Amino acid sequence: MERGNLIDPERILRLEADAVVLLDQRRLPAEEVEVRCASAHEVAEAIRAMVVRGAPAIGIAAAYALALAARNGEQLDEAERVLRESRPTAVNLAWALDRMRDDPTAERARGIHLDEVDRCRRMGAHAAGLLAAGTRALTHCNAGGLATGGYGSAVGALLAAWERGLLEHVFVDETRPLLQGARLTAWELETAGIPHTVIVDSSAASFMAAGAVDCVITGADRIAANGDTANKIGTYALAVLAAHHSLPLYVVAPSSTVDLATPDGAAIPIEERSPLEVSERFPARNPAFDVTPASLISAIVTEHGPHRAPYSGSLAGAVAA
Repeated sequence: MERGNLIDPERILRLEADAVVLLDQRRLPAEEVEVRCASAHEVAEAIRAMVVRGAPAIGIAAAYALALAARNGEQLDEAERVLRESRPTAVNLAWALDRMRDDPTAERARGIHLDEVDRCRRMGAHAAGLLAAGTRALTHCNAGGLATGGYGSAVGALLAAWERGLLEHVFVDETRPLLQGARLTAWELETAGIPHTVIVDSSAASFMAAGAVDCVITGADRIAANGDTANKIGTYALAVLAAHHSLPLYVVAPSSTVDLATPDGAAIPIEERSPLEVSERFPARNPAFDVTPASLISAIVTEHGPHRAPYSGSLAGAVAA
């Protein structure tokens, strides 16, 4: 991939005649390898294994998987069940499957993919409008094109700000234990030619205290009706640090990530992954996500624009729009 180019949405994931094809995000940035999934069950396993990850991209993959299942004559209720259970926290997965239920076609799935990319471009433009010239942003995990099927949510905001001449530098949390920041976000920023520095997760407070950070920008995997937001583990800690240092925290996510049926963060199911990802010898806990209270979020930006507290009103309007 040439420097300065954005990754092609079809390169991230696509539906072919006999398979859903996924760029294996576990192998990046060392090599670009595709995984071909010939059934909905294989796509579900790829989602569980994090071949594809990021809430919007998971939803797109599930939509393609259901279209493939319909084409293959698979039992659709069973295909939908196994897909829904593959990762419980990201609400986009269920959102996409709900939209495929009455029309499980390739055309509907591709429409969901194109719509997500368009939403990302729109929300990126809105989020960039919140940043001042010379902004030095800190981001966590990966919320770029890889996570959204193209362009990105939080990284999309950084791209839009860079294009407007507003962004000076990005600090990229490595995001343990699977290093989505160090492997994926840094790769995307390098591709776009945006100045960036990878930092260990625990150093964020020191950079904030030194005055090196102006804002924190993250994506989201599920946003409750009251604005409480689930994102990659470590986001809550960043939110507390940002509040202590009087820095704004912006959450950038499509309206498909807003779940009005979930009243608050306490009702969001938190996936706990294998402890072997943390330690192969000692007992470990490995929650994949944490919940940031709405009170610590300066704005939630969807494709409809920035939403401010009280989120119970502003987010309801975004979903209804």
